[in-house]
Amino acid sequence: MSAAVAEPDPSVTVTRLGSGGPWEAAYGYSRVVRAGDRAVTAGCTSTVDGVVAHVGDAAAQTAQAIRIGLAALAEVGAGPADVVRTRMYVIDRRYADEVGRAHNAVFGAVRPAATMVVVAALIDPDLLVEVELEAYLPAL
Repeated sequence: MSAAVAEPDPSVTVTRLGSGGPWEAAYGYSRVVRAGDRAVTAGCTSTVDGVVAHVGDAAAQTAQAIRIGLAALAEVGAGPADVVRTRMYVIDRRYADEVGRAHNAVFGAVRPAATMVVVAALIDPDLLVEVELEAYLPAL
């Protein structure tokens, strides 16, 4: 039995933007992709100009990562109110409340679907959290 392969919809515009971060080119990904009415970010951390900001402060790292993600979404026309899903990857469960409160400070009124997962490690040992954002927008 063979499965039918869906053809791409030519009416859906896909926009891929990078931030110029060092890992994007090296690992082959975009900071944000908008495909029709959906926009998603890659994992955002508290890395600013190639350096981890707010070392040791999970709440501040979360806030910085969310700002970076929201700035990327803004590049494709989405704002905080358009965010429908977030994912938070935390290296230790003891940071869960700090990360959750920082998330709530931005998204408390929006209340997107959210997932927080404890992971073994992130790419830099100073990173405590990584965040992904997903937004819904009416098609252009």
